[in-house]
Amino acid sequence: MSKSFSAFGLAVSAMALTCLPAAAQTKVTNDGISASEIVIGTHQDLSGPIKGWGVPVANGMKMATEEVNAAGGVNGRKIRLVVEDSGYDPKKAVLASQKLIERDKIFAMVGAMGSPTVLAAQDILFDAGVLQLFPLTAAEFTFKFDPAKPQERLKFNNLLPYVESTRAALKYMVEWKSFKKPCIMHQDDEYGKNVLDGFNQQLTAMKIQPASVTSYKRGASDFSAQIAKMKSDGCDLVVLGTILRETIGAMTEAKKLGWDVTFLGASPTNVLEVPMLGKDAVEGLYAASLFEIPYEDTAKDKVKDWIVSYKKSFGTDANTQAMIGYNAVMTFAFYAGKAGKDITGQKMLDSLESGEKFLDIFNSPPTKFSKTDHLANTITQVQQVKGGRWVLVKDNLMF
Repeated sequence: MSKSFSAFGLAVSAMALTCLPAAAQTKVTNDGISASEIVIGTHQDLSGPIKGWGVPVANGMKMATEEVNAAGGVNGRKIRLVVEDSGYDPKKAVLASQKLIERDKIFAMVGAMGSPTVLAAQDILFDAGVLQLFPLTAAEFTFKFDPAKPQERLKFNNLLPYVESTRAALKYMVEWKSFKKPCIMHQDDEYGKNVLDGFNQQLTAMKIQPASVTSYKRGASDFSAQIAKMKSDGCDLVVLGTILRETIGAMTEAKKLGWDVTFLGASPTNVLEVPMLGKDAVEGLYAASLFEIPYEDTAKDKVKDWIVSYKKSFGTDANTQAMIGYNAVMTFAFYAGKAGKDITGQKMLDSLESGEKFLDIFNSPPTKFSKTDHLANTITQVQQVKGGRWVLVKDNLMF
């Protein structure tokens, strides 16, 4: 994998020094570790346009933290999770990160929400030697790093990358359905750019010209102009670089115009709320995904128990977002446990890069990192909304 992107280099708290093969030194904080606890932080959208993601992610993280602590913690240390609200605003994410580092003295940032918000705040983490682990964005800047820039070694991602997943799903759909005029509507930010990059790269590889490319501002609610343009351009497949309400809004607008076109969503569209809230408007939607979404009436064993426990704790049904938040903390706990009873920033970094596999209860692809690759996997599925539920269409896709 090519390594790019930059990071700054001043440390603001107690640091441990680590050596890379090229003799460059990575600063890793030991803050947040005491005899009794490990402090981790996260920023989520709890009040903004994607709170439908942020709230259940935070719930899932809290649930995992409680489970780990109830079982004795990590080698005897309890995890203390500090959650801040970013409102999906990059400026607020920066302020939240500064607070978590300077006041709460976090050891690691775990499961932070959103491409623009994570991007805005990540250099603050690297300056402080704070690990950026498993953010809730699959943008490439969260795992690609330049070995010559040692602080970039602090970022790890266990989610399916937007570029790769978009490419794999688009390739499958075009080959399966023989689409001739694919187009895209994407959010005008880092997330949308990654989906657009995947779209463009795959069409270039297949020697197909896009029929239409259109975007919208983050937080927009009116997509009439974009849908009208794509219809006028004759698109036969619409790739959506959207999230929750934008997915529903775009497909509702197409229904209003009587436009019967196939929609393929990027992975953030593959959540329970889309068919639950969109109802008939989103019937037939395809989406890239990482794992099959479990439903309470069909789930089994540990997954069934988890769904029941989540509903009991939070008074609402478990969803994809909650699963991802839960896994972020469980993955942290696994590697922190492997770092040993005398855990330090250096030992946590070594544990993450050890090649040890973490397997979750949801039958996701295994999480595994190395010294040169801080991305866990690139295996894609395609699912479709049928009868108000997501069902698996095709598994184990790669471009």
